[in-house]
Parts: sequence; structure tokens; C-alpha cells
Amino acid sequence: MMRPNGLARAAVRFKPASFAGTFLALLMSALIVAACGILLETGLRASVPAERYAKVPVVAAADQYVRVVTGSGEDREEEAVPLPDRARMDAGLAAKAATAPGAATAVADFTFPVRTADATPGSRELPVPGGALTAHGWGSHAFTGTALTTGSAPHDGEVVLDAGTARAAKAAVGDTVTLRTAAGRRDFRVAGVAEAGPGDTARNTGAGDALAWFADTQAPALAGHPGRADAIAVLAEPGTRAGALAGSVRTALAGSGAGVHLGDDRGAVEDPGLGYAKETLFGIGGSFGGIATIVAIFTAAGTVALSVSQRAREFALLRAVGATPRQIRRAVASEALLVAPLAGIAGCLPGIGLAHWWFGQLQDRGAIPEAVRVHVSWIPLLVAVATGLLTALAAGWAAGRRPARTKPGQALTEASVERLRPGVVRTVLGVAALVGGAILTGVSANSAGDDAAGASLGVVMCFMLAVALLGPLVARVCAGLFGLPLRGAGPAGELAAANSRTNARRLASAITPIVLAMAFASTLVFMHTSESHIADKQLRAGLTADHVVTDPAGIPVDAAARAARAPGVEAAVGVLRTQVLIPVGSGEFAALQGAAVQGVTGSGEDLAKVQDLDVREGSLDRLGAGRIAIDTTLATSAGVGVGDPLPLHLPDGTKARPEVVAVYGRGLGLATVTMDRASLAGHVTSGFDSTLLVRGGSEESLAGFGEVTDASGYATGRSLDAELGAWSNTTMAAVLGGFAAVAAVNTLVMTVLDRRRELGTLRLVGSTRRQVLQMLHWEGLLVSAVGVTLGTAIAAATLIPMIRGLTGDGPYVPPLVYGSFVAAAVALVLLAVTLPARAALRRWS
Repeated sequence: MMRPNGLARAAVRFKPASFAGTFLALLMSALIVAACGILLETGLRASVPAERYAKVPVVAAADQYVRVVTGSGEDREEEAVPLPDRARMDAGLAAKAATAPGAATAVADFTFPVRTADATPGSRELPVPGGALTAHGWGSHAFTGTALTTGSAPHDGEVVLDAGTARAAKAAVGDTVTLRTAAGRRDFRVAGVAEAGPGDTARNTGAGDALAWFADTQAPALAGHPGRADAIAVLAEPGTRAGALAGSVRTALAGSGAGVHLGDDRGAVEDPGLGYAKETLFGIGGSFGGIATIVAIFTAAGTVALSVSQRAREFALLRAVGATPRQIRRAVASEALLVAPLAGIAGCLPGIGLAHWWFGQLQDRGAIPEAVRVHVSWIPLLVAVATGLLTALAAGWAAGRRPARTKPGQALTEASVERLRPGVVRTVLGVAALVGGAILTGVSANSAGDDAAGASLGVVMCFMLAVALLGPLVARVCAGLFGLPLRGAGPAGELAAANSRTNARRLASAITPIVLAMAFASTLVFMHTSESHIADKQLRAGLTADHVVTDPAGIPVDAAARAARAPGVEAAVGVLRTQVLIPVGSGEFAALQGAAVQGVTGSGEDLAKVQDLDVREGSLDRLGAGRIAIDTTLATSAGVGVGDPLPLHLPDGTKARPEVVAVYGRGLGLATVTMDRASLAGHVTSGFDSTLLVRGGSEESLAGFGEVTDASGYATGRSLDAELGAWSNTTMAAVLGGFAAVAAVNTLVMTVLDRRRELGTLRLVGSTRRQVLQMLHWEGLLVSAVGVTLGTAIAAATLIPMIRGLTGDGPYVPPLVYGSFVAAAVALVLLAVTLPARAALRRWS
């Protein structure tokens, strides 16, 4: 087994600055890898405990995913995409499940929203905050713990109210209340008052929410899903084990397509948001984590290589006095064994903290259910430590290979003069990365939608790899170009330009992290600002309604027809906002793409009066059952046009093939797909619309439908929501940009401290302390100028084709945000140069 030898220990003891920089780089690398690994593992293991179904041993439910299969045989792969809304199952299957051996009974479960309505003559008004109630079928009381306090179970046309709601309304058994459901506005007789059990005050409602229970025979129709149930709860006979009951229920329901769940899987049935939470965590921990890990390894390797190259003279002396190549290589490897494990272990703790903070922020923003918990195991921590160790060993071996194999007689000569030409392998790989980035830029420019975004990710990675591999050549060229203005800046500027040209490797080590920070931060942040700016512009141009009506509890579907009869109203259109899944690509590249949908009431003529979708092809006049309009970017991605059928999955997974009757240009701001509202009925949980768009009329005449605002006010509100949704992009930019910034500072400090002999020589030959600092400042400005320029160029090569592919427009870069990035880069470089330089010059004062 290899053990740290005395030479390695002495190097660490007498070169603390170099090893401190290596330690910090490896620590940061472990921090990033550990945090992303924890989020990835949490996504893979995420589960929620059953609450509503806590007393139900077995639950049957429809599959809440659409499966996309690519390849065949050994290459067969299956991707599960979570549905935008709940998939439901035949309520009649409850009778089949009840016949399974070991089943005591089976209950079809329903959960759906209803809302209060103005009381009719002889009925009572329910004073419910927000006007929203959560409704269930009464049969669920068998497993939720809900019990009647007065009255009896409801029959058709009757309702049971929770005790708090009944008390606030002073409603008693026999009274009448008016409610709005997906089936319309109806009067219901109060059959009873119940005390809600723990299953009804759990995750789906929240303690204290208004509740109502309807007859199981009527609940599906009131929910807007006749004959369909959310799930079937199967209760066991005494002594029957959950596993045995699950097997018998699975047999009884064979061929129905229903899945059978027990244990923590029951919680996933209660909370379909778990699927999106897993996807979010996998995206952060897997996709972003993979990029972040590559960047971290890349940066840490550069720091290790810099540390080894800074001791080229020491290695040359060792070779001159008889050290063998094996001893040199072993010394470098031993140094990695001394530093890397400690740095990795030290980075794991803040990595755990970052993962918890990130996870908590996602939960606060509703992206992850509250019941999900962070899962921290030894696996991502071990991977983080091992990654740092392997990075240090590989980078040290690569950097120490040349001094180890150099002949003793040549060692001191080579250590004194910087090599002008990089290695052949490094140059070939760098050129290949540069060509690959250029090719992917073209691919991205000729793609649309998610294809453009996917190609753009390869663009930034290829160009970053090219900058790192061709760093010395790039640095020498940039030093020549950017150094020209320095020649007119006096002796300090001329000396800075000369130093930069003759020490291209040192310059490249300092430039690469700045390029990294600028490229990734700009790409992530300006991708969001571009999409938000274009969406806001499209929304403001496309929303031509005079009034926009919203209500947190939802707008009744018949509100559009009632609003159209108000004085002065020219057109009223109800809009339901949801999502559909659309197949794009083919073969190995087949995937499902989520698309925002607006389901509209009324005709295409009415819609044209409240929205200007910027129709490019076809006409909205034919919009209706089985006919839709789509955005031009989706048309390009899916390869369809006017007159073509578009295969898609409705929000609950139901397949459809509507005909495309129009293609429009304002999909990002309004909706990617526009379809008839009736086509979505029965395929969404809510039986209410999201907004009501009205042309003409007055605010006073529409006040009874909800909160009324104008188009400008609604556009502002939508923009604020978009800003909140972009938090993830900003956080990823902060993580990557912050890591790269720390790496840049670390590299610059290591570089300046390694030049103490050079700075002392300048002082001895007559340079003043101020002149030396001025030289370093000019060098710092050169480094920041080159880094910012290259980083900006990479971001531009990534963003321009990607944003054009996604939106058809160019990127939007807020000047103040970009200026702050530039200012931060310059300030960090000057700070990282000035502080260690002042410390180094104290002994020469």
C-alpha cells in the first residue's frame, strides 16, 4: 500500500500556500459533489407516508405516469413521465376488489373542490373563507375516522358538513345550502354534521379547511368525472396481512390497468406531486449535478496541476541530485493522499448543509411535498471524497509526468523556462472540443424547443473544455491583443504585458475560472431573463381583454355565459390553464414534452376579441371539439402543421389526436396549446376555470364573478409568478458561479504567493512598492478582461441559438445585471491579487 513519504510531508510543511490552495479547491469540489449527490439520492428514494390512507392496508389506483419506451432488446429503455393531473380509474372496480380473498370491503374514494354560491331563497349561505370547500364521497368515512355528530349519511341531493362550517353558517340538519360544483350550481339538503377524522384533515386539505361529504353515487358526477374514482381503498378482514391482501387484489383487478399499492407507496397515491418532486430533485442532483461535478473536478484538477507546476524547480533539483522518476511520481501521489481525503471530508459537512438549504427552499416554494425528507447516507459522501482523491491523483500524475521523466541534466533548464508549446494530445483534444462546440452551435441554431436547449448545453461544455485545454495558447494570443493598450500605461503596464506574454500558463490558470464563472452564470441567468422578458412582452401584446377576472377558488364554468349577458360586454371567454404531454422526436430520441394549455369557452371569434395570439397559419374559427391551435415552436418540435393531427396525452394521461387548425406566435406568453374547454372536462381535477377574460362592460358589473383587474395588472402579476419560478435557475447560477469565483480567487492567490521571489527581485532592483502593485493591478485587469470577454462569448454562442430556438427571438440581457457580473469579476480579481501581494511585499518594505 502506498504511504505518504517524508518528501511529501516536507513539501506540505514548507509550501503551505500551494497546498492550502489545493485543499480549498478539493474541499469545494467535495462540497458540490456531496450536495448534488444527496439531492439525487433523495429524489431516487423520496416517499411520503400515508396519511389519508393510513388505516388502509391496500390502495388501488391508476398509473400516474406515461411510459416512453425507446430501443429494443438489451437497448430497451423506459422513461416514466409524471402526469400533469391525476389519472382516475373505473369506480366500478371497487366491487371487484371487494371480492378479493381477505378483503372486508372496498371503497371508491373521491376528492374534489366545490365552492360556495349566493344563497337561493330558503337556503343558507356558507361563510367559508375564500369560498372553497374540499369534498369527498361519504364512503371514505370508513377509513378516515370521520364520524357523524348529528343527522345521517347523505343520499343524492344531500350533503354532510364539517362541524366548524355548520357552526359558522348556523346550519342544522334539514337546512338547505347552495354550492357550485363541476355539475353546476345546486341546492343541497344538509343530511348531517360530522367531526372530521385525521384522514380527512391530512395532507389533501389541511386542518381547519372547510369540508363536505356527498353520496358516493353522486360524488363522481359532482366532481366532473362520472363513473371515475381517484382510488379504491381496500380494507382487510381481521388477521389478513397487507402483502397477502395486495396479491389477491392484484389478481382480482388483473387486466384493469390499476396498480396496487401498500406501505409508503400509498402516500404517492395521495400526493401525485411526489412524481414532480422526484423529477425536480433528479434534475438538480442528476442533470445539474453532473455538470457541476464535471466543473468541480475540472477546476480542482487545474488547481492541483498548478500546485505541481509551481514546484517544477524543486522537482528539477531532486532529479539533478539523483531522484528517480518513480520517487517523483510517488511524492506527487503521496501529496494527494495527504491533502485530498482531508479536504473531501471537510467539504462533506458544508455539502450536507447546502443540500438541506436547497431542499428546504424547494419545499417552501411548493416544488416538493412537505412530507418528503432529505435522505443523507454514506454513499454520496464517499463518492465526494473518492472523486476528490481520484481527481488529485490523476491531475498530480499528469502534471508530474514531465518532471519525473526529464533527464537530470535537463531538469533545471526546463524548470527555468516555460514551455512555449502545449502537448500534442492536449492540443488535439482542445481543437476537437472547439470544433464540437462550433458544430453544436449550428445544431442549436437549426433546432427548436427542447432540442435547442439540449444542444446548447453541449455548446457551453465544449467551449469551456476548449478554453481549458488550449489555455496557454489562448492566453498568449489574448495577452498579445489585450496587452497592446497596457504598453501605453507606463512602466508598470509594460511590465504587466511582458509578464503575461512570457507566462502564458500562469495566465491561463487564472483566466479559466473567470471564464467558467462568467459563462455559466450568464447562461443560466440570462436564459431566464430572456424567457421572462419575451413571455411578458407576448402576454402584454396578446392580452386584449378589457377586464381579467380571477378567483383563488376558481371561476365557475358558466361564468362566461353569465358575464356575456352583463351590460356592455362584447365577449366573455373562460380560460382553464393546465398542461398536456406531447411526443416529440423519434427512435432513441423520442420523449414527452410538457406544453402549457389554455382551454377556452366560446368560439374562436370570441377568443380573438380578448386575445391576439398572432396567428401565422390557419384560423381560430374552426377551434372546437377535436381541433386545436398550437404555438409555432411546438409545431416545429413536433413536426406538424395546419391540417395535421397532433398526438398528445391530456392532463390525466388520456390519449388524443386533435387536428391542428392554426399555428400562432405568442405561445410563450399566453399558452403553447389552445383548445376547447369542453375537451378538457373530465380530464382535470378542478371543475372550475382559472380566469375570465372580458371585452367591454364595467368593473362594477363583473365584480360578482371574482377579483377584476385590467390586462396590464394581470400581466404584472403573471410576471411576478414567473420571477418566483425562476429561483431555481438563479440558485444554480449562484452555486456554479460562486464555486468558479472561489476557484478564481484561490488560483490568483496561489499564483501571487508563488511569485514572492519575483516581487522581491523587482523591489531589489529599484521598483517601488507602488509600482509593483500597479503592475499586479494591470495584470489583474488583463486577466479579468480576457476572462469576461471569453466567458461572454461562450454565453452568447450558447444563448443566441437556444433562445431563438425556444422563442423565435433574441436573448435579453439586462445591462445592470451584466454590469454587476463584470464588476464582480474585476473586483474579485483585484482583491485576490492585492491582498496577498501586500502581504508578500511587507518583508521588502
